[in-house]
Amino acid sequence: MRKQNLFTGSMLLLIMIGMSSCGNKKEMVTTENFGSFDGKEVSLYTLTNNQGNVVKLTNYGAAIVEVNVPDRDGNKANVTFGYDNLEGYVNGDPYFGKVVGQFANRIARGKFSLEGVDYTLALNNFPNALHGGPTGWHSRVWTPEVLQNTDYPAVKFTYDKPDMEEGFPGNVVAEVVYTWTDENELIMDYKVTTDRNTVINITNHAYFNLHGTGNGDILDHEALIRASAFTPVDSTLIPTGELRSVEGTPFDFRTPHLIGGRIGEEYDQLILGGGYDHNYVLDNVEEVDAEVYDPSTGRFLQVITDQPGVQLYTGNFLDGTQTGRGGKVYQYRSGFCLETQHFPDSPNQAAFPSVILTPVEPFLSSTVFRFGVR
Repeated sequence: MRKQNLFTGSMLLLIMIGMSSCGNKKEMVTTENFGSFDGKEVSLYTLTNNQGNVVKLTNYGAAIVEVNVPDRDGNKANVTFGYDNLEGYVNGDPYFGKVVGQFANRIARGKFSLEGVDYTLALNNFPNALHGGPTGWHSRVWTPEVLQNTDYPAVKFTYDKPDMEEGFPGNVVAEVVYTWTDENELIMDYKVTTDRNTVINITNHAYFNLHGTGNGDILDHEALIRASAFTPVDSTLIPTGELRSVEGTPFDFRTPHLIGGRIGEEYDQLILGGGYDHNYVLDNVEEVDAEVYDPSTGRFLQVITDQPGVQLYTGNFLDGTQTGRGGKVYQYRSGFCLETQHFPDSPNQAAFPSVILTPVEPFLSSTVFRFGVR
């Protein structure tokens, strides 16, 4: 498959540029205290590339806190959802910018079987399990490491998950390396290992608004998703098992369309999802799998991944009750998500790509968020 070496290639690039880097460069990652949680220190990491553009991260939930990038006139703004302090992350929306696991998205009725053993999970999105449970990886303090001797600022976060935490088998070690390149690419390299067979689905749940977060809705953004099919859902947003062609439906973004252009149509899946909240079956043929463009600012976000799916979510459950960084209020449909992933409910869907993780072979994956203007 054309992207099977994406993770390996990006990690080799980091090693090679690290070997060639000089020792008198300006500091690319700065660290400040962000509080403590569960007796563990939480920090805020600021990554600055050679264009002066900034990404901020925290080891609570391995979260993306800010992405500050210019518009076509050079005016910079934060384009991703986040909070000003740790309290916001602990008590606010559970997923803003966070890495979610052990199983991202939904598992039907919180149940799955593996090798003849039945497992039961918390129903935190009744009647289903969602994003690894109420105390999944998004709500944990990850072990941080600022990577040294690299040409690009990079931070690694590691979480050691004990056997049967949130109902998932296996002592699992999850790693994510964030790299912020001079081309305004936020690279996320994932590695997950286990000591016994288990299931894995990992993603980052960042919300974006290319106007700048808190500045209107995202219905005037143009979306391109290179996917010929999507996975329809039932009334509880669990895939039915069908791979439905996007041809002739409001889900066809193979050529750019406004996100809001067809979101109000009387189409069964839009009604069930309250808008777009669906997994796309990526063609995985061209380099860029998805792109969202804001004509008013010129900003675009391109998504490059080796995963088989991506969840388009259009902020259908945002309701103005969340106040984010800089006092910005996150209103209905004021952010979109493109969550690269395996398909929802895969442990219960034999026809979907396998999500079984074994001790023999680690899970390796890479996703790139590339920002630019035109």
